[in-house]
Amino acid sequence: MINKVKERLGKGEVAVGAWMSILNQDAVRTVAASDLDWVLFDTEHGPPSFETVDRLIRNMDGSGAVPLVRVVWNDINAIKQALDTGAYGIVVPWVNSREEAENAVMYSRYAPEGLRGCAPGRAASAWGLSPEEYLRIANDEVLVAVQIETKKAVSNIEDIVSVEGVDATFIGPSDLSASMGYRGQYFHPEVVVAMERVVDACQASGVAPGIAFGLGVDHVNSLIDKGFRFVGIGSDSGFLSAGCRETLKKIKK
Repeated sequence: MINKVKERLGKGEVAVGAWMSILNQDAVRTVAASDLDWVLFDTEHGPPSFETVDRLIRNMDGSGAVPLVRVVWNDINAIKQALDTGAYGIVVPWVNSREEAENAVMYSRYAPEGLRGCAPGRAASAWGLSPEEYLRIANDEVLVAVQIETKKAVSNIEDIVSVEGVDATFIGPSDLSASMGYRGQYFHPEVVVAMERVVDACQASGVAPGIAFGLGVDHVNSLIDKGFRFVGIGSDSGFLSAGCRETLKKIKK
C-alpha cells in the first residue's frame, strides 16, 4: 500500500489537489476520480466533523485521489482523530518553529518514533489492510505537510524543513500576506520574496514546497514553474461554478 502523493513528492514530481467544501459523497467521488493526486478536507476553517470526514474518505475507495485532512491545530488529539479516519496525510496549520514541526511529526507517528495513539482498526479498514499491516507501514506512508503562514515561520524556515519526517510545506497566502502587513494582497511582491525563500529552503532540504492556491490556471502553472510541487489548484465548488459559467458563455440566450 503506497501513498502515491508522498511517493511523487519524494521523487521531485508535482502533486496537485483540490479543497473539498461540498460534503457530499457523490461530489467527493466525482472530484477524486478526475485525475487529481489528492483532495483535502478542511477541519480548520471548514465545517466537516470527523464523522463526516470518516464517511467521505471511506466512500473514496478506488477513486484515485489520496485523501488528506487539514487539522484544526497542531494538536495531538486533532492529528490522531484525522489519521484514524483513514486519511493518508495531514496538513498542519500555523507551524512557526522547529519544535512545532517536530511535534507535528511526532503526533503523526506510532511509538517508539512518536506519540500517536495506537488504535489502528478504522484507519486500517479504510486503507484495505489488516491492523497489523497498517501498523507496519503507517509511520512511513503517512504524509506530513506543515503550513507556513507567518513572518516568524519564514524566518525559521530553514530549521522547520530540517526536521526529519516533514514531507512538504504548504504556504497559506492569505495568512502569510496578512502577517506581513499586506492583508488581501496574497501575492504582493514582498510576499512573493518570502515565498521564494521558502521554496529555496525546501529544495535545499529535500522537502516538497507547497502552496494552498494560485490565482487561476496560468498563475498556478507559474507557481509550478517556480518550484512549487504540492499545489492546491482549486476547490470543488469553484470547479462547479467555473464549469457553469463557461458553459453559459457558449449558450445562445
